[in-house]
Amino acid sequence: MSAPFADPPRHGQIVGGLSVTPDLDAAILDYRDVLGLELVEASRINDRLAAAWGAPASAGSRMAVLRPQSGSPCALRLVEQPDCPAFVPTTSHGWAAFELTVQDVFGWPDRLDGSGFSIQGLPRELEGMAYFIPMQVLGRGREMVYLNEVRADMPNCDLPRAQSSVDHLFIAILATPDRAASVQWYERHLCLQAADTFNLTYRMINQAFDLPDSYRTDLTMVQNGRMTIFEVDGYPPQAKARPQHDAMLPPGNALVSIGVANLDALDIEWLAPPATHDGFPYNGRRAATLRGPSGELLECIEYG
Repeated sequence: MSAPFADPPRHGQIVGGLSVTPDLDAAILDYRDVLGLELVEASRINDRLAAAWGAPASAGSRMAVLRPQSGSPCALRLVEQPDCPAFVPTTSHGWAAFELTVQDVFGWPDRLDGSGFSIQGLPRELEGMAYFIPMQVLGRGREMVYLNEVRADMPNCDLPRAQSSVDHLFIAILATPDRAASVQWYERHLCLQAADTFNLTYRMINQAFDLPDSYRTDLTMVQNGRMTIFEVDGYPPQAKARPQHDAMLPPGNALVSIGVANLDALDIEWLAPPATHDGFPYNGRRAATLRGPSGELLECIEYG
């Protein structure tokens, strides 16, 4: 049964994240029984939705839709498709991670023991960013998930406190070959704003590319007012386009969904014309998907 939006999302608000997995049944156990998300519906991707995502070969694939027990209007979707052995997390352009707001982050390592999640980083404070405490895990499809316990709002943005053990996706991390160009693209085409830029030693990136501990990465937050949406990371030159099966969804963190006020007002080249779709998170609303400058799939759901 589809769950409706509790309130219309703000323009740019993240209302969903989609990851692929080679074993949907096992992934459901991880997300539902370990993370505590609610299974909203299970179905198969129809031809229209697969075409809208630019992934016609994903039609017929099994899909599960979950949401936080808090009732937040955020769909966390899992799609079953064959593994892509060439894909290595944190080494290619596109969506690199989904950040979920959680409670009691220091308790999560023990809770994840025996699950399909592998811990990539234990909870710890980040240099110059003491507003939240993250930890990083990989799912069965090698999707990267950050579990973040928020401590305080940042000077230029508000950070959501979790209302359930694991709550909604509030930041999507984008890996780019040209950080500044990607930020400008989102400012121009989606009417969002660049906020703070940080320069820091990013342990996950340095380990993935075998870089020295001293290597520093620039990242920029993209927002709507004080609402965080994307973290845009400038990846080193060794990063490549993401490998994937022909005409299927990208592996790992595959797609992000945001709410927008008016699809027709956006200067976007859509993968397919805007169309209505059933089920959560659409519930009869129009949606359309674009491919961003780093190859990322971004689905825009109209609520105006």
